[in-house]
Amino acid sequence: MANNDVTDTHPAWLDDDTLEDVRGQVPMVYVEAVPVRVDHLGRIEKVGLLLRAQQDGSVSRAVVSGRVLHNESLRDALWRHLNKDLGPDASPAIPPGVAPFTVAEYFSDEELGDFHDPRQHAVALGYLVPCSGECHPAQDALDLAWLSPAEATSSHIAEEMSAGHGRLVRRALAFVGQLP
Repeated sequence: MANNDVTDTHPAWLDDDTLEDVRGQVPMVYVEAVPVRVDHLGRIEKVGLLLRAQQDGSVSRAVVSGRVLHNESLRDALWRHLNKDLGPDASPAIPPGVAPFTVAEYFSDEELGDFHDPRQHAVALGYLVPCSGECHPAQDALDLAWLSPAEATSSHIAEEMSAGHGRLVRRALAFVGQLP
């Protein structure tokens, strides 16, 4: 896995070949965060959706998502992915509890469920995360749009979302009683 002549600064990362082998044998664990702007009563005013280029060359909208690393807590994984995708000034408020609003199971065969990831079978824990700071798309995100709950759940936006993330946004809003 690692060259003995080089210090491995990320021991929780797998090289591409090993990751592909593991993905073919066991489900991967992910965290998914639906970034939101809330009013003073905690009601969702805006939902943040990223615009990302996909491996096949297409562009789609998505929520913040990423793998949980070996020996990484869920809170740390959420913090890392929110900062990576929304920038260091996003000021995400990680929920006090680590219980997700939903568990989404992604299958490589899209016939098996509502969520699809052609690379792997994955289990994703979904969180609603208020962000009060300046958010700017970072890493591989092309843009970040703040949409009203009605806009974020519209059929037009759902068509632009990848891997079932439109369903995830709907579940998030339903969880807090704000599904339009």
